[in-house]
Amino acid sequence: MTEAIAFGNVAVEVDEGDISSQPGFDAVVNAANAQLLPGAGVAGAIHRTAGPGLVEECRPLAPIAPGTCVITSGHSLLNPWVIHCLGPVYGADVPSASLLSSCYRSALELADERRLESVAFPAISTGVFGYPLAEAASVAIGAVAEVAPRLTFVRRVRFVLFGAEAYGAFEEALRVVGNEQR
Repeated sequence: MTEAIAFGNVAVEVDEGDISSQPGFDAVVNAANAQLLPGAGVAGAIHRTAGPGLVEECRPLAPIAPGTCVITSGHSLLNPWVIHCLGPVYGADVPSASLLSSCYRSALELADERRLESVAFPAISTGVFGYPLAEAASVAIGAVAEVAPRLTFVRRVRFVLFGAEAYGAFEEALRVVGNEQR
């Protein structure tokens, strides 16, 4: 895990691991599909761990549009809440960077409205949605840095990445954006 870098009062860190196993976080973020159904990757992992109640709670909230998010309870997860974000399909949902940035900002604003203190994110849109890792990492960290000074309750953000390549891309983006903010 990297050392946390603060943006305003929000500590941001990068870790390699399983998004569905993040003890101590008020919410985890699901890289959802429009119908909020189980799928591959992050959505599959979160739904498998949360159990069938998550599908039932999601059903009336779907569909959601790219760049938006909704919140549900965490069911059997270690976290009380799940924030479901629909990231853009790279090159198809445009402007991709704006939509991806909106996912992260909206999720943090929703968490703040709910008075949550900590949120764990995956690398939204980088799997089957095809967003290049380095570019997605830069957009994600930039969005968190942008919204962080406006947050009242959220104090900790963790990016939980699957694999060394994703971890490296987000660690580098955190370093670069952190240096730009100084």
